[in-house]
Amino acid sequence: MPPQAATAPAGGSSLRERQGAGRRIDRRMLIDGELVEAESAQRLPSVNPATGKILGYAPDCTVADAERAVAAARRGFDTSTWSTDMALRVRCLNQLHAALVENREDLRRLTIAETGATWRLTEGPYFDAPIDMVRHYGESLTSYPMTEQLGEVLSMGRTERRWVEKGPAGVAAIVIGASHPTRMALTALGPALAAGCTVVLSGASETALTTLALGELIATCTDIPAGVVNVLSSLNPEVDQVLATDRQIDAVTFTGSISAARRFMAAASGTTKQIFCRPERKSVAIVLDDADFSICAPQVALMTTSHAGQGSAPISRLLVPCEHSDEVVAAVGKSLAMVHYGDPADSRTWMGPLISDMRRDEVDGMVKRAVAAGATIVTGGQAVRPGYFYQPTMLTGLDPASETVDVSGPVLVVIPYDDEEDAVRIANRSVCGPSGVVFGSHERALAVARRVRTARMSINGGSHPESPFGYAEEHGITVAEGAAALEEYFERRAFAAIVPAAEA
Repeated sequence: MPPQAATAPAGGSSLRERQGAGRRIDRRMLIDGELVEAESAQRLPSVNPATGKILGYAPDCTVADAERAVAAARRGFDTSTWSTDMALRVRCLNQLHAALVENREDLRRLTIAETGATWRLTEGPYFDAPIDMVRHYGESLTSYPMTEQLGEVLSMGRTERRWVEKGPAGVAAIVIGASHPTRMALTALGPALAAGCTVVLSGASETALTTLALGELIATCTDIPAGVVNVLSSLNPEVDQVLATDRQIDAVTFTGSISAARRFMAAASGTTKQIFCRPERKSVAIVLDDADFSICAPQVALMTTSHAGQGSAPISRLLVPCEHSDEVVAAVGKSLAMVHYGDPADSRTWMGPLISDMRRDEVDGMVKRAVAAGATIVTGGQAVRPGYFYQPTMLTGLDPASETVDVSGPVLVVIPYDDEEDAVRIANRSVCGPSGVVFGSHERALAVARRVRTARMSINGGSHPESPFGYAEEHGITVAEGAAALEEYFERRAFAAIVPAAEA
């Protein structure tokens, strides 16, 4: 099948026109250059978590569909010019960026409706920034160092020149979770395509419509050749097993819960493919005794409730100095109680719903078990209906090893510490998320942050979307964002050549 035309279909160039304003949204998968239904014709519902009502339907991919997508990606890499034609890749990434910009507001509305992310949350690193990064990946290719010169050596009386060249890793499978589908997809898809890989992207069933919308834009608005990008949606765990175990796939990137990540990595370990893992673990905040509690308390509240506490960036552990524990708890508890939650489409709303009724019930169950074990609820602690909301919640009196300290919801556990050594020990003893924050005077906060074993640390709330967002220890094995993410999708080949005598 020839490459898809860059122009939009006759039905209109925007997602809103194609899905129909105000109507039920139906999406199709992208396999081998065509927008298709599942082989079984089965479809899965997507529910608006703010209302509990069905938003639309997506295909429920079968194992056969997944195998077809993998075969298409393999052909796309082996037979098209995608892996070797840098100019084509730059042009297509620019086309994809232009399509994302043109459809930004429609995609934003869909993201809000399907994921429960608030309007305010999409105006930054979880939506707008990843769209802008797509162009960055394309533009960076023209000046990216693809060759590393290692110099010349004298060997057995001959002069040899040595160097290393970077090339695409091959077929990449990208499996993303439900927390931030646009961000997760684009921060992996962008560098993978820029590097010259072909891709099979598998989205979470809860947010299938948002993920499939990206496939629709690729199919209708870019010159990306057939098979280079394939986008799937499924409730069947065997689909992700195909992506983990199929030997036609050269690299896999997985985002999801720590338990799911372990299962996926175990399945993929039976092959020789590269494995990059982004498990979703909650992060830690440390308040030092010289911090301004009135300033850090609102920040802690907002960081706890960002996207209803889902994903890797929100914090769930608050380490506070014992001598100031009551003061910090009072300040943060007051700030949490003031967090405005409700309709995520309202620009005044800070926190939206949890992604599903199952997630809400899981959070509620953990809080109830914590209270039964002796924890005290400072604020919150209740599910809110309609929709899948849960009140911003603070707990005290919990063991740092409790299951609740890593709950995927707007729940903050306060853990007192004796001194800085104790704070670092507590932070490093538990398996924290890939990021964290320390509040205090700059030099002291920086010194403590450097000792916490996590991949990206904030000092008093600082952050930047182009910084590499890495994972370490059980946090995972990958660099999620920034220009450094390109390196994940390259393989390196070493060369050595005898230098002609005339050049030696």
